[in-house]
Amino acid sequence: MTKTTKWVLAGIGTVFILFILFWAAIFFFIFQGDNEEEYTSGGSGGTLAVVELKDEIVSSENIVRQFKKYRESSSVKGIVFRIESPGGGVSASQEIYEEVKKTRDSGKPVVVSMGSVAASGGYYVACGATKIMANPGTVTGSIGVITQFLNFNQLMGKVGVGATTVKSGKFKDTGSPYREMTEDEKKYFQETIDDVYQQFLGVVETERKLSHDAAKRLADGRIYTGKKAYEAGLIDTLGTYEDAIALAAKLAKIYGTPKIVKERKRERLSDMLFGSLTEQFVGLKENLFSQPILQYKLTQP
Repeated sequence: MTKTTKWVLAGIGTVFILFILFWAAIFFFIFQGDNEEEYTSGGSGGTLAVVELKDEIVSSENIVRQFKKYRESSSVKGIVFRIESPGGGVSASQEIYEEVKKTRDSGKPVVVSMGSVAASGGYYVACGATKIMANPGTVTGSIGVITQFLNFNQLMGKVGVGATTVKSGKFKDTGSPYREMTEDEKKYFQETIDDVYQQFLGVVETERKLSHDAAKRLADGRIYTGKKAYEAGLIDTLGTYEDAIALAAKLAKIYGTPKIVKERKRERLSDMLFGSLTEQFVGLKENLFSQPILQYKLTQP
């Protein structure tokens, strides 16, 4: 092999390795997980943290992590919990509520700021706060539990498709989309719904200091505006996000303009390149595969 040939092969090999490294880097930046970074606004006083719940409640992990971090931070004097959510899964809502309550009980004030919608599970998680604030036009309430099942059996019959199920007990395939639900199954699910509803009702009674009868009258699934919720005793006061910041600063004994710290997602290359398309696929995935069976959720058309 001549010297020239060796140089050519070495050059080709180098180009090939650089090509592989280039595409590896591209795939890393496109498919890397969501990275969080902290944003801090200026201010002359102490520090408040803002935790944002902007979506349907499917998982509690991210919100719980933030509350734990800010609760244990000596530099953070109070937390504003901004809620824009129609609710969601029962267990996830309960876990967030418990973490909010734990933070409040630790002596660090938590002020909820309700946006346009903070209903059902969105209201549940707010109940653990020191103070709950909403705009007069906020949609809140919707205190209750819901579960829904699709049924395809009539459609399948029309196209000549059937399903065979082998199960270990009569309730094992309750809610199957391939057949109608029996009366025993409806009764079984109603008992489950009633149990989880009583858990929600108990939180409302305890946190809002309402009698059982008063709480039950309010907790029939109806929605309330922020104004009506205030009159009914479901929230503490009316005000904007900025008012919530001011109230949290007051409760935390911060004088002057507070510094605000909050997490925000670092924009990924995939978001810049595919933006709304990525969001649509993620939303479709969550709607199809991630929905909890039992939900504290405001149902919308």
